[in-house]
Amino acid sequence: MLLGHETAWREWREALGGERMHHAWLLAGRRGLGKATFALAAARALVGAGEGDAAHHPDIHTLTYGPKDDKEERKRADGKPFEQARSIRIAQIRAMQTRLSTRPTLGDRRAIIIDPADDLERNAANALLKSLEEPPVGTFFLLVAHSPARLLPTIRSRCRVLRFPTIPDMDMDRLLADLAPSADDLTRAAAIAAAAGSPGAALQFVDMELGKVAQAMRNILDRGDPDFQLRGTLAGLIGARPDRDRIRAVLELARSVVAQRLDPGLADPRPVIDTHSELVRLTGEQPTYNFDAGLLAMEIGTLLANAATASERADG
Repeated sequence: MLLGHETAWREWREALGGERMHHAWLLAGRRGLGKATFALAAARALVGAGEGDAAHHPDIHTLTYGPKDDKEERKRADGKPFEQARSIRIAQIRAMQTRLSTRPTLGDRRAIIIDPADDLERNAANALLKSLEEPPVGTFFLLVAHSPARLLPTIRSRCRVLRFPTIPDMDMDRLLADLAPSADDLTRAAAIAAAAGSPGAALQFVDMELGKVAQAMRNILDRGDPDFQLRGTLAGLIGARPDRDRIRAVLELARSVVAQRLDPGLADPRPVIDTHSELVRLTGEQPTYNFDAGLLAMEIGTLLANAATASERADG
């Protein structure tokens, strides 16, 4: 059992043992809390699958990002690495609904995992809503959501919510010491601060060696960047061709670094607040926008430089 899953498991097992189990569940919490891992294990318990056969069990179906286009689909068919789409599309929901017209294969229950449900295209979300309104007998939905507010209210209203809490820093430190023993103290501290209670995010920050990126961001916040040299350093550390996961991690790291500067004693907190709001906006756009890495790095650097004017405290 992963850290922080105790309450979710208790609620799920009580529901399994009850007379009438709800047909749709919303697994809500920050990215990196193990919600997808929970969903697969819960689906296994639901259909009575063994420990080793859930990934290919005929009554457990997972919908996630597919290939971006036909060219990438051919790569997947050939067993080659492929570029993923930035959303879950209506064709995937339609294919799932076609499958639901038949009975479960091995028993009387099937599980549909949608990960992440908050990246459903609008048309796909509307199509899914119809299945949630009239669920086939024996079909149960598990919707993984990092940002539940992005889901249609009508979808949220039809789900029972399982909330996954963030993990305290002390537990995060022990976890990283165990799972990433080679990380130095600076990297581990930066990962814990940036991850905001998400073990998966912390491990990702360590794997991506974002400790130096965090320090470069703090340097801009501390000193400003009148000659653009620090922004150039930041861009170099982010990399010329970062993938989507690295871009998301960098944006979340920037938000965390800026949030740490929000202090009641600031002479003028507005630049920090405005910078944080802009970073939240960029993070929200990231799943669907194709950002140019160099321009994004400079934009992040410029936002940090703008916030540097608020670094002085009112009391000096």
